[in-house]
Amino acid sequence: MKIVVCIKQVPATNEAKIDPETKRILREDVKAILNPFDHYAIEEAIRLRNKFGGEVIALSMGPDKAVRVLREAISMGADHAVLLNDRAFGGSDTWATSYALAKAIKKIGQVDLVLCGKQAIDGDTAQVGPGIAAHLNWMQATYVMEINILSPHQMRVKRMNEMGYDICLLETPAVLSVVKGINTPRVPTLKGRIASDRYEVPVWTPADLDANIDNLGLNGSPTRVVKTQPPAPRENITKIIEGAPQICAQSLINELRLRNLL
Repeated sequence: MKIVVCIKQVPATNEAKIDPETKRILREDVKAILNPFDHYAIEEAIRLRNKFGGEVIALSMGPDKAVRVLREAISMGADHAVLLNDRAFGGSDTWATSYALAKAIKKIGQVDLVLCGKQAIDGDTAQVGPGIAAHLNWMQATYVMEINILSPHQMRVKRMNEMGYDICLLETPAVLSVVKGINTPRVPTLKGRIASDRYEVPVWTPADLDANIDNLGLNGSPTRVVKTQPPAPRENITKIIEGAPQICAQSLINELRLRNLL
């Protein structure tokens, strides 16, 4: 199997500043990490490769320093990595981002499966995985908690929903967004870290992708961020409820309703 894992570098803080003009997160001077949900996508790709053979390619779009998260994927066991990096990609919304990633997946060629983490912690949209599937016109499933390969061209997946889970039968190639319950990511070995430090990450530009420049970046994004702000701080109010169990239960319900939490 040839598996592409789409990963993202995200701010390692909840105090990132906002660009007043673009209304997007300023990332230049903020410590960055691999999106936590992407660890599970990388791990699942490696497990599938180890079981069925093939290769794992980590793919990301971002600034120069995004090579760090690609090297982290290599240290975990990915075979190859590719970075999409060019000023033309700057300011892309989820539509433009998924378009660029889809073009890169086409360039890689003969891909059987694309895995993504369920969402990125900086945007929380969970739109890029489905967007890639739409651009490629491939089958997709989100919130996947289990993958069973039935044949070279067919798989059965279990995906979470509000009431429990669905069982879905998919033909390959397909795009899956996985949840953290799907596995336990491995800790990179010393050998893996040494290999990742030596790995030269290739960088692709729009010209390498044969991408329409009008579909990239801020100008190619059909959506605009009107306003971005950090969430309001939570109330740190502690109230002790005493009495009989029924009285305590009713008092708790009343308190939650007063705080608009129920």
